[in-house]
Amino acid sequence: MQWRRHVTGCAFCFVFVLSNFTNKFVLSVLNFTYPTLFQGWQTLIGAVLLLLFAKLGWVEISRITRSAALSWLPASLLFVGNIYAGSKALSRIDIPFFFTLQNSSHVVSYVMLKVVQRGKTQWLKLTSVCLMLVSAANLLYSDPQLDHSGSMWAVFHLVCVGAYRVFQVHHRSSTLSDLEQQCINYVFSVLLLAAAAHPTGDLVGVLEFPSLQSHIFHCGCAASAALGFLLLLATVKLKTGPSLEHVGIWMFFSKVTAICLSPFIFNMDINAASLICVVISHAGEALLMYSERESP
Repeated sequence: MQWRRHVTGCAFCFVFVLSNFTNKFVLSVLNFTYPTLFQGWQTLIGAVLLLLFAKLGWVEISRITRSAALSWLPASLLFVGNIYAGSKALSRIDIPFFFTLQNSSHVVSYVMLKVVQRGKTQWLKLTSVCLMLVSAANLLYSDPQLDHSGSMWAVFHLVCVGAYRVFQVHHRSSTLSDLEQQCINYVFSVLLLAAAAHPTGDLVGVLEFPSLQSHIFHCGCAASAALGFLLLLATVKLKTGPSLEHVGIWMFFSKVTAICLSPFIFNMDINAASLICVVISHAGEALLMYSERESP
């Protein structure tokens, strides 16, 4: 049984790294900067595959009631903000910096939960979120080559990620499973992003995209959609493990793996100050996982 959990974790890590690298390749290397179309394509394929897998009996999705779907719509709106802003940020920021800024979503979650729950302060957890906040703030301040527009989108992205995490915590009693929640996210995203494609200029601008007829571009988009769906299945499978701590450890390991491998795949310019920010941020994330394990 133990070896199966390790195989699942390794599979999750592999898909996570490959998915992020593929997205980075399409967004940065090919410079496909049309997030409504890119994320609309990914969520469309994700919705189709999820419904197809459910029809074939490979995954279990119950009938989603209207009231359940409506109650989940605020989370779906945050999900759209997450993927849209995340695409804009990832297209302009190197993967190590993107994850460093993204870690600050834990600060957003911590503050929101403290406002709602007002429980006893855990100093270890407070220290961990402070480390992530300080490292992200220092990264924005100390690295003159960091794209400012990408940084602002990253801030919006981390706020959506943190708020989405809090919303999930307060809807644990919901009858919706993880796959059902994601199904609503997918469908809502396809509709909203399709409606936004023309007003944002993406629908017109993509006609001038130089690699529109390139086979490499087509393969990259197909791979990104397929890998995104596989990452969803791997995440859900990982959550069937003994605890959520198990999921957090593999997520942390996957991000560190992606950070360590990214300089060998993409052109990057990292100075000593920014590297210290990356290390401190992920040390803070590791401390956060430890503090949650120690909390009653």
